[in-house]
Amino acid sequence: MWHNARLLNLIASALYALVALMALGAGLLWLAQRPVFAITHVELTSLDGSQLRHVNAPSVRANALNKLSGNFFTLDLNAARQAFESVPWVRHASVRREWPNGLAVQVEEHEALGTWGGSDSGRLINTYGEVFVANTAEAEEDAQLLALDGPPDSEEDVVEKLETMREWFKPIKAEPLAVALSGRYAWRAKLSNGTVIEFGREQNDEDRAAMEARVKRFVASWPQLTQQWGKQIEYADLRYPNGFAIRTASVRFLTDAQAQAAAKAAAKAAAKAAAGAAGSQAASAGNTNNNPTRLKSKNAEKTR
Repeated sequence: MWHNARLLNLIASALYALVALMALGAGLLWLAQRPVFAITHVELTSLDGSQLRHVNAPSVRANALNKLSGNFFTLDLNAARQAFESVPWVRHASVRREWPNGLAVQVEEHEALGTWGGSDSGRLINTYGEVFVANTAEAEEDAQLLALDGPPDSEEDVVEKLETMREWFKPIKAEPLAVALSGRYAWRAKLSNGTVIEFGREQNDEDRAAMEARVKRFVASWPQLTQQWGKQIEYADLRYPNGFAIRTASVRFLTDAQAQAAAKAAAKAAAKAAAGAAGSQAASAGNTNNNPTRLKSKNAEKTR
């Protein structure tokens, strides 16, 4: 082999090429580690081209940039995307490199629909039924927040039922401001007209159809109800199969104890009023007997 000049030339050429590649790789590695390629610029835009309302440069610097590792060449774009999606109000993010030291980031913001689990929980729910954490006061600047609640993993069901209820109560020009699903899968809502409604349980398609039928019966009866009892219907229980129960602001139902107390108070007030009237009549009769005597005396004096 060592006497084969052609083979030796091929080996030498391969070694030279290998050394050149190693040198080139070392040079590129050195170049890639230069500060000029460190990520220092982030271009932030909305995914749909609209103006961002809640995501801004300070929040990105505070919540995402410190989680990035690497430079223009070594940055893991998937890890960068996850870092930007950890910023409050960011639902989705898309990240690409911009030469020589920047990132172009497109984000989709959450659209807050309401609070989840109470106004003090710090959790909001978006129009997709996804729960996220953000400043509630900031969300209230966009629109009135609804109050939504339910068991774990019921978020999408609650948002879907909210949309169904909006259609149900359109004929009476009301819409739900609060919707809650209990642990036993019973629905409850408060409407914009102030009425609180109990719908009952819903566990299958048959329950769903029965509930819708009860709601339609209630909505159809609404004009007669408001005509007879006024518009201030505070509460409606639609869990009955053949009817419903209501409570209004103008009609109050008393317990037996409350009724007895009210009757005693009324009797006492009536007795006091009667005693006052009798005293007034006695005083009036006394005044009538005294006045003629005085007049007679005056007349007698004139006669004299």
